[in-house]
Amino acid sequence: MHPRLGEDLARLPELLDAVGDRAAHVLAGLADRPVVTPGAPGPVEPLPDEGSGTDGALKLFAQRWEPGFSGSAGPRYLGFVTGGATPAALAGDWLTAAFDQNVSNRTGSAAADLEQETIGWLRGLFGLGEAHAGVFVSGATTSNLVGLAVAREWVGERRGVSVTQDGLAALGPVDVLSGAAHSSIGKALSVLGLGRGALRQVRTLDGREAVDVAALADELAALDGRPAVVVANAGTVNTVDFDDLRAIAALRARYPFWLHVDAAFGAFAALSPAHAHLVDGLDAADSVCVDLHKWLNVPYDAAVQFTRRRDLQVAAFHNASPYLGAPTGDPDPVHLAPENSRRLRALPAWFALTAYGRAGHREIVERNCAEAARLGASLAADPAFRLLAPVRLNVVCFTLAGRPAQQDVDALLRRVAASGEAFLTPTVYDGVPAVRAAFSNWRTTATDTDRVLAALRAAAGAS
Repeated sequence: MHPRLGEDLARLPELLDAVGDRAAHVLAGLADRPVVTPGAPGPVEPLPDEGSGTDGALKLFAQRWEPGFSGSAGPRYLGFVTGGATPAALAGDWLTAAFDQNVSNRTGSAAADLEQETIGWLRGLFGLGEAHAGVFVSGATTSNLVGLAVAREWVGERRGVSVTQDGLAALGPVDVLSGAAHSSIGKALSVLGLGRGALRQVRTLDGREAVDVAALADELAALDGRPAVVVANAGTVNTVDFDDLRAIAALRARYPFWLHVDAAFGAFAALSPAHAHLVDGLDAADSVCVDLHKWLNVPYDAAVQFTRRRDLQVAAFHNASPYLGAPTGDPDPVHLAPENSRRLRALPAWFALTAYGRAGHREIVERNCAEAARLGASLAADPAFRLLAPVRLNVVCFTLAGRPAQQDVDALLRRVAASGEAFLTPTVYDGVPAVRAAFSNWRTTATDTDRVLAALRAAAGAS
C-alpha cells in the first residue's frame, strides 16, 4: 500500500473528525457567507506526484478552493430552483459515501430495498397510487428523459413496432404536444432520437403558461387517431403555472396519447392543503418527473421518475447479462434507468423523510410559499419594480419598472450578486426581460426575505 494511503487508513477516524469540523464551520457561517463568490482562484496547478494525504488535501482545499464556492446551500440563494441539505439529508449523504453501495441490483445488499421503501413514501407524499412504479435518477432532466423514453416505447407499441429492437427508423415521427415545456424536454427528445422538432407548442391560456385544454383537444383531433405524447406541467419555471391535469387526462377517452407530467418541484404542492388543488390529477399521469434536490432539500444529485408501464421501461433500459441477471417481474434498478453503476441516492431522502416526516416537509413548503408571496407583495408595491405574474407557489417573476432592456436586468442582477446578499437568475417572460426569485431552501426565513428585498432596492436605486 502506498505510504500516504496507509497513513490515512491508520488515521481515518481522526481525519473524518477533521472533515466534519470543517463542514460544521462552513455550515455555521452559511447565513453570513457571500451568496456568490469570484470563482476560480487562478491558474491550474499540476497534479502532484506523491500527494499530501487527506490532511494536506483538506488544508489546500480550504485555502485554494473553498473561498470560491458559492453559498448555494444557504437561505438567500434564490437562483434556479435550488434547495439546500437538511441536517438529516446531509447525514444520509455522508453515510451513502461511507457504505458506498452500488444499488444497481439487489445482490448481497438491502440498499435496493431501502430505495423501494423510499419510493413508496414519496409516491404517497405526492398522491400517486400503487400503479406508479418509481426509480431514483440524477435529476429532473434524466427523469424527463426516462419518462419520454417509456412514452416512445408506448407509441411504438400502439404502432406495432419494437423501438428497442428495430430502432427509430421503424417508428417514424412522433408528435409531442405541450403548452410551455421546460427546456429539458427538448434535450430529452434530442437524446432519444425523436428530435427537438417533434415538440409542438400548444396555445396557452391568456396571460398564463398553462395549456388551453380546448386547443390541446383540437391539436389531438387533427392527428386523426395517431398516438401522441402530451407533456403537461405541474409548475412552470417562470411563474409556477399548472396545467389542468384532470381535464387533460380526460381527453384520453377520445384521443390516444401518453401523458407525461413534469412536476420537478410543483409536485410538492401536494404537501400543502392550501396548494394541493394545483396537482389534482397527477395520479392520472402515465409518467411523472419529480426532482428531490430542489424542495426535498437533499444534496445533489437526486430525483425520481414514476411510471405506470414498468414493462415498457424495462424494454427501454434493460441490461441483461449473466453477471447482471435478467429483468424479472420485480426488476433490479439496473434495468430501469440509463445508469448501470449508481450511488444510493435514496439514503439522504430516506433520512430526511424519517427525520422530519410529512409535517416537517409541509412546513418547509408552506414557509417558502409564504416568503415568496411576501416578497411578491413588497415588489408589487414598490415603484421601482413590476410584478409580471401572480405568485402562485414559490417563485416570484418580476422586472424593473417601465420598459427595461435585457442589459438593465443583467446589471441589476450583477449588483445584487456583488453585494453578496443574494443570488437570483434572469429569465424572459412574455417577451419581457425579467428576474426569478425561487424559494426552496429549508433555511429561508422572513429575515432572509427582508435582506433580499433590501439588496434589490439598493441595486435598483444604484442604476
